Amino acid sequence: MSQIDETLKLRFGPDTPTTPDILGRHEFPGQLAGRRSHRHFKPDLLDPELVNSLCALALCAPAKSDLQQRDIVIIEDADQRAKLLEIIPGNAWMDTAPMFLVFCANNRRQRQLNEWRGPPFVNDHLDAFFNASVDAGIALATFMMAAESIGLGCCPVSAIRNESQKVSDLLGLPDHVFAIAGLGLGWPAETGRISMRLPLTATVHTNQFSEKGLSKQIDAYDARRAEAQPFSNQRNIEEFGKPDLYGWSEDKARQYAHPDRADFGDFIRAKGFNLS
Repeated sequence: MSQIDETLKLRFGPDTPTTPDILGRHEFPGQLAGRRSHRHFKPDLLDPELVNSLCALALCAPAKSDLQQRDIVIIEDADQRAKLLEIIPGNAWMDTAPMFLVFCANNRRQRQLNEWRGPPFVNDHLDAFFNASVDAGIALATFMMAAESIGLGCCPVSAIRNESQKVSDLLGLPDHVFAIAGLGLGWPAETGRISMRLPLTATVHTNQFSEKGLSKQIDAYDARRAEAQPFSNQRNIEEFGKPDLYGWSEDKARQYAHPDRADFGDFIRAKGFNLS
């Protein structure tokens, strides 16, 4: 069995199809198959020119209709980083990352173009928010792939959306610009762990979406993951009890059993977006 096949079977399960030989003849597919999130970094500082170059590579990613609705804020100032940690407590590991970035969706620039050049901006509806969000997400993923291809470790941080308004104020983000995620970056201090994923039969569809057998597939995934990578803690035991098998599905169900970011829609509307 090739290394990439072994890694993919570890991640997606033993029934994962064998990969074509061409993937094994190139380095990057194997790196992507074995990628890990990192929250423990060496103290080595990163060359600012390297970080800027990685930003350039990230912004080479596809953008909807060439609108380029994504920006990156590099947090270099220690006081600014400390303020960000105060806004989203519980993420102390962020302070150990040699570099921290915030990826932003930017629909403001398009509106400015219409204002400066004369044609009216008539697409003021949900798609304006969605396009910018997707562009920013693609840029974030591309940055991570570029960074990890040279051995850097990354961990995206969605928690900045827990306090979107405070993050926006701290970073000075104007109307129609908002943070989608942060990213800790540095040289890994440890190997990290490959996150096990749902089987491809549950998430890859041919011709038409299907949920046939999904419940059984999730049960099997729960058991496989609980055996190889059990959760170290169970959420809200006092409220939901302590089952013998605490799997991924139980953890995610409990995670979304309590309100989270319920004010995000109001924040986005206050940013000037029409979500109709």
